[in-house]
Amino acid sequence: MKLFKNILNSVKPHFEKGGKLEKLYPAYDAFETFLFVPDHTSHTGAHMRDAIDLKRTMFTVVLALIPALIFGMWNTGYQHFLALGITEPDCVESLIYGATKILPMIIVSYGVGLGIEFAFAISRGHSVNEGYLVTGLLIPMIMPADLPLWMLAVAVVFAVVIGKEVFGGTGMNILNPALTARAFLFFAYPTMMSGDKVWISLGGEQAVDGFSGATPLANAIEGGVNAIPSIMESFIGIIPGSIAETSGVAILIGAALLLISGIASWRVMIGMLLGGYAMGLIFNGFADSADNLYMAVPAIHQIVMGGFLFGMVFMATDPVSAAQTNKGKWIYGFLTGLLAILIRVVNPAYPEGVMMAILFMNVMAPLVDHYVVSANINRRMKRVKTA
Repeated sequence: MKLFKNILNSVKPHFEKGGKLEKLYPAYDAFETFLFVPDHTSHTGAHMRDAIDLKRTMFTVVLALIPALIFGMWNTGYQHFLALGITEPDCVESLIYGATKILPMIIVSYGVGLGIEFAFAISRGHSVNEGYLVTGLLIPMIMPADLPLWMLAVAVVFAVVIGKEVFGGTGMNILNPALTARAFLFFAYPTMMSGDKVWISLGGEQAVDGFSGATPLANAIEGGVNAIPSIMESFIGIIPGSIAETSGVAILIGAALLLISGIASWRVMIGMLLGGYAMGLIFNGFADSADNLYMAVPAIHQIVMGGFLFGMVFMATDPVSAAQTNKGKWIYGFLTGLLAILIRVVNPAYPEGVMMAILFMNVMAPLVDHYVVSANINRRMKRVKTA
C-alpha cells in the first residue's frame, strides 16, 4: 500500500489548486479516499466522528452483497444447464458460465454510473459521491441475467441522473436509485421485465438461459399454488429468478454482516418482516372464500419467495430513502412489507410487489417521520402544560 501512497502523493500537486489538472481534483480525491482513510474532516453539516468514512461504510455493504452475488452467478449457470437437459451440472462450470453473463453487467453498471458521477462531481467542484459503490452493484443484481447491456446502461443513466443527481446527489435522493433503475426498465420495456418472459441466448442459437425473478410466482396464475416452488426451494434459492434475489440463505448471511456492523437498521428489517407476515395471514384467512390463488400461499412462504428478503435487507434499509426516526423505521418497515404482499396478491399483472412497495414508502418516509416528530412534540408540550 505504501507504493500506491507514494504514487498518489507524487501526482497530487497536479490536481491541487494551481495545478494543470485542478478541475479533475474530485476524480483524484475519489481514488485517494477509496484506498486510504481521508486526512481531512468535514467543517459543516453532520459528519462521522471516527476513523470510518462513507466509502468504507459502502464497502461493508458491498461485502454483504458478495454471498448473494456469488450464489446468483452459480444459479444462473445452473439453471442454464438444467434447461439444456443436463440434470447434474458441474458447479465450477455453472459458476463460470454465470460469471460470463453477470460480470459484464457489473462492468457496464460501474462504468456508466461512475462516469456520470465523476462528470457531475467535476462540473460542481465537489467530491465524488460514495453511494454508487453499492448502487453500481445492486442494479445488475436485481436484473434478469440476460438483460441487454445497452438496456442496462440506459437504466443506469436514468437512475443516476433522474433518480439521484437532480436531487443533489448521494444523501439527497428520495428514491432508492437501484430500484429506480428497475422501475424504469419495468415501465419502459415491460416485455423484458414483466416476470413471465424467458430470456434465451447461446451463441446465436435459441437455448433457455434464465428467467426473471417473478416467473415462479407467475406460474401460480396458470398452474395454481402447487406450481410455486416449495418453501425450502424458495429459501435455498436453486430456482429461476433475478440474479441475486433467489437465495434466502445467501441474503441472510449478508443481513448478519450488516446488523453486526450496525450499518443496516434492524427496526426496518423486522418491521418489514412483520408487515409481510401479517398481510400473508390476513389473506390466508380469506383464501377459502376467494378465487385468488395467491391468498392460499402460506404467510411464511410469501416471505421467502420472490424478492421479499432481498428487498428487506438491502433495499428498504437504504439510510437515505428510508425513515430516519426510530419509531418511523418501525412504521416504514411494517407498511413496506404489508404493501409488498398486498400488491403481489391483488395485482395479477404484477406478481412481485416488493419494488413498488419500497419505492412508494420511500416517498412516504418523510411524511412518516414528520408525524412521528410532531407526535413527540405534542406529548412534550402536554407534559410542560401539566407540570
